[in-house]
Amino acid sequence: MSRIGRQPIKIPSGVKVQLGEASLQVQGPKGTVSCLVPPGIAFDMKGQILTAKPKDEAVPLSAMHGLARSLAAGAVKGVVDGYKKDLEIYGVGFKAQKKGNAVVFNLGYSHPIEFPIPEGITVTVDEKSTKLSVAGADKQLVGQIAANMRRLRSPDPYKNKGVRYAGEVLKKKAGKTGAK
Repeated sequence: MSRIGRQPIKIPSGVKVQLGEASLQVQGPKGTVSCLVPPGIAFDMKGQILTAKPKDEAVPLSAMHGLARSLAAGAVKGVVDGYKKDLEIYGVGFKAQKKGNAVVFNLGYSHPIEFPIPEGITVTVDEKSTKLSVAGADKQLVGQIAANMRRLRSPDPYKNKGVRYAGEVLKKKAGKTGAK
């Protein structure tokens, strides 16, 4: 049995869990998150404790046991606390503005890029228009939206311009004239 899969998940008050055949739906103050349950894994709810159990002791189910428990724990944490990714924009004239349900990026291209914000995600842009914050209850969706925003203009290794995660350290390369 998986050591991670054996750990129980404590459900805080105000959080509702609905067990399905192949999915698990968690509702809380930050929203609703549903996660798929791998085949061969069953969840059991006793009071405010949620546990994952494999249906038999096969070796592949051991890996799925820990995965299913981690997905369920992430969903519970997401609806209670939420997840957040911070992005920074570097470059002269590079900026972002929030307009309605979209973020408009000016990243040195000949045209502005309009990035639609999906439902369940909130994006905040600071007053200098160079720092963004992506937040939501679904960890996978928050990470994917942040990665898609970063991909609009990946950091350049020669000038370090572009969109990057907050705290991301980049190794700057020397140009042709710097190499001897």
